[in-house]
Amino acid sequence: MTQLDILTELSKGDYEAFLYDCDGTLADNMQAHKDTYVKVAADHGIEIDAAIIDEFAGLPIPRVIEEINKRYNCDFDPQTFEKLKYDLYYNEYIQHIKPVQHVADHLLAHAAKVKIGVVSGGSPEAIRKTLEILNLSSHVEVLVCAGDTERGKPFPDPFLLAAEKLGVQPSSCLVFEDGEAGVKAAEAAGMDWIRIDKITES
Repeated sequence: MTQLDILTELSKGDYEAFLYDCDGTLADNMQAHKDTYVKVAADHGIEIDAAIIDEFAGLPIPRVIEEINKRYNCDFDPQTFEKLKYDLYYNEYIQHIKPVQHVADHLLAHAAKVKIGVVSGGSPEAIRKTLEILNLSSHVEVLVCAGDTERGKPFPDPFLLAAEKLGVQPSSCLVFEDGEAGVKAAEAAGMDWIRIDKITES
């Protein structure tokens, strides 16, 4: 079975809405995000291991920077770092991103059958641009990004807001994620979930 076949089989059920994370789930852009974290830190004299980005995947960027500060005993201002990282990513990386093909194909195959939301810890501008580049924008009915809720993943708030905006019960939503924070958020919201990064062809 292909990854798309497996994902299609796993997502069968009485769901009214599919909620997809963006970075690392719909967009194959995690390496770009790692590179921008590493470069901004290096520009300020701190050499970080990109593995920390995997460790805290799904957290809002300021939270990741707080963890970097703890781990490396540095004092980056989260908002300043986030702005530098965003500018670098948006200006030099975003145009070159590709889809996680089986997840993008899954969204396209189900867009007319269930309600579609994208729930991300990224900035609204970057996520909208990403969805445009991936040719998915017109199929996404609701977008919840950083700043739309007071608390981000791993709290349930972003997923609950997406369900509310789509007019469906949380229990009728299925979440597609690639990070532990997103899974915790989905569980806290009372939603079923699939870790797309754990799916391998059989």
